[in-house]
Amino acid sequence: MTNNAALIIMIKNPVLGKAKTRIASTTGDEEALRIYKLLLNHTRKITEATSIDRYLYYSDYIEEDAWSSDVFNKRIQSKGDLGNRLRDAFSTLSEEYNKMIVIGSDCAAITPEHIMTAVKALDNNDVVIGPVHDGGYYLLGMNSYYPEIISDIEWSTDVVASQTLNKAKEINLSTHSIETLHDIDYHEDWLAHGLE
Repeated sequence: MTNNAALIIMIKNPVLGKAKTRIASTTGDEEALRIYKLLLNHTRKITEATSIDRYLYYSDYIEEDAWSSDVFNKRIQSKGDLGNRLRDAFSTLSEEYNKMIVIGSDCAAITPEHIMTAVKALDNNDVVIGPVHDGGYYLLGMNSYYPEIISDIEWSTDVVASQTLNKAKEINLSTHSIETLHDIDYHEDWLAHGLE
């Protein structure tokens, strides 16, 4: 076991009609895909600026794209709900790393500093979370594999972060929260907190 960190980046393959469907219900599929590609580009740039091992998990298939295979270890997410996909990634990487952090690609405000702050927080805490204002989180980290905190969660609701923290406390894990940010789930989120 080495004292290094792994960054897990969970993304959807940018396919017309499948990306940002809640935004698409307002803007149409093409604009939703354009917005998602901007979010992907932002996520790629900020993760390239970190100094930890990066694992890019695609939803459906591995692409030859702007995410360089020299920088990102490319994998495919397992099937099932988000909890299942997270458990697969964390459990696999926990064999090699003792700090693991996951992010998605829905947060336009995340910076390399948020990620590195979370890595440092795992020196003294079992779990670190980056909450979003709607009750979810844009970042989750752990210093070992704790499947309990990503199991039986009501995903895509406003209680995701609180349930995760409560499950951590139930098994006596120490937790630390970093800055609360905004996710981009709806078109109004993009207008208020997007990249344009």
